[in-house]
Amino acid sequence: MSANYFKNYPNPEGFFNEYGGAFIPPQLEAEMKKINDAYFAISKSHKFISELRDIRKHFQGRPTPVYHCHRLSQKYGGQIYLKREDLNHTGAHKLNHCMGEALLAKHLGKKKLIAETGAGQHGVALATAAAFFGLECEIHMGEVDIAKEYPNVLRMKILGAKVVPATHGLKTLKEAVDSAFGAYLEDPINTIYCIGSVVGPHPFPMMVRDFQRIVGIEAKDQFFDMTGELPDNVVACVGGGSNAIGIFSAFLEDDECKLYGVEPGGKSLETIGDHAATMTLGTPGIIHGFKCYTLQDEKGEPAPVHSIASGLDYPGVGPEHSMLKDLKKVTYESISDDECIAAFYELSRMEGIIPALESAHAVAYALKLAKANPKQSILVNLSGRGDKDLDYVVENYGVPE
Repeated sequence: MSANYFKNYPNPEGFFNEYGGAFIPPQLEAEMKKINDAYFAISKSHKFISELRDIRKHFQGRPTPVYHCHRLSQKYGGQIYLKREDLNHTGAHKLNHCMGEALLAKHLGKKKLIAETGAGQHGVALATAAAFFGLECEIHMGEVDIAKEYPNVLRMKILGAKVVPATHGLKTLKEAVDSAFGAYLEDPINTIYCIGSVVGPHPFPMMVRDFQRIVGIEAKDQFFDMTGELPDNVVACVGGGSNAIGIFSAFLEDDECKLYGVEPGGKSLETIGDHAATMTLGTPGIIHGFKCYTLQDEKGEPAPVHSIASGLDYPGVGPEHSMLKDLKKVTYESISDDECIAAFYELSRMEGIIPALESAHAVAYALKLAKANPKQSILVNLSGRGDKDLDYVVENYGVPE
């Protein structure tokens, strides 16, 4: 990896080696260039950086802490640490890029923020940012996810956002992206599409990555202050991959740190539609305006996907993750729904921390790593809290005695 990694990737056309780019309708090309030019102009300015730092400290509550899981470490071996993004305002890492995107929209004179959401965390974060900056907000969410994550739907509405159901296809995250992108195409002059992960056409994978880098910057310093060394392993869940790229970004040059992205194995890896293991079973393709590893059906269309975690059930993945897989800088593994649920309850009972189902995938893999490597340290990005998932988990899995 180059010492100028973040200047070299993506290249000026938005590619991370062969992945990324902007495969978009001609009418959007001018708007994307405006967003790209504005981002480069203001992201280097003292005023923008100072305002974002002030927001992170006084509104978001950053830095979030790194916590040592004493009881889990005793039980499973290893030394397990959590980067507590669940303590970030709104309960997940999503606000890190939403406040940045909304600040950019304000600079561009946009009147409305449009976005998709799966588990609702990105929707809540963007609705929060819109309220903070006095902008309109429209969130597109699959009908299935609206029912599954209803507490977050109420939060979005209370914050002033309009929630638009995606009623076609599987009615989950991919369909929400389709719906939001269509709404953005209707009025790209007055609106901005604030993508919820490191996906989509350039410059969004780069912008979201840059806003999420704060997670890795903080975690690396905090872990070293606590232990006097770097972690042996860094683990994060991967759907689109924003929380993972955020924490991985600080360790890409450190060969002594092994990086693991954990995606949803769902019910089974054997059947299309029962999982969302894009990096494990996908092939390169184009989805939603960019090239990445994708799960495809026999016609080459995005395949149906499933995950117990609404924020991970996406048939694509960030282009930077696709490149890091090819470069073998990150190892991508999968965790099943059942393993996720077991970890959800284990962290809750052993440490008093209820994780989001998305984050529970990373916790589940960390427990496996700890058993296999009892003398190593493991830093997990706990990307969100599980309040949003309680009704769904109890209704479908009960509460163990």
